Amino acid sequence: MNSFISIDAARDLLENHGAQLIDVRNPPEFSGGTAPGAVNIPVHVISDRANELDADKHILVFCRSGARSEQAKVILNGMGFSQVQNAGGLGHIMNCFEAV
Repeated sequence: MNSFISIDAARDLLENHGAQLIDVRNPPEFSGGTAPGAVNIPVHVISDRANELDADKHILVFCRSGARSEQAKVILNGMGFSQVQNAGGLGHIMNCFEAV
């Protein structure tokens, strides 16, 4: 079972801590709509493109359902990125951008 970061915690990281928001879905899914400010780094190339991420900042990864983002989190953790959170699916992370 995947454990997603809470909406409140994700919102705090995005608004107050400059978290990086990474959409790990494939490019066609990404082009169909994503969260504001998200960067597309598909899970199958995340290890090749990890140099695009700032290891000193929080990283929120998300996908469609949370499964690929969990894979991305495990990969990044294995590469030494310690501040990675699974933000679940697109619907979950979009709740961060709704009015509170």
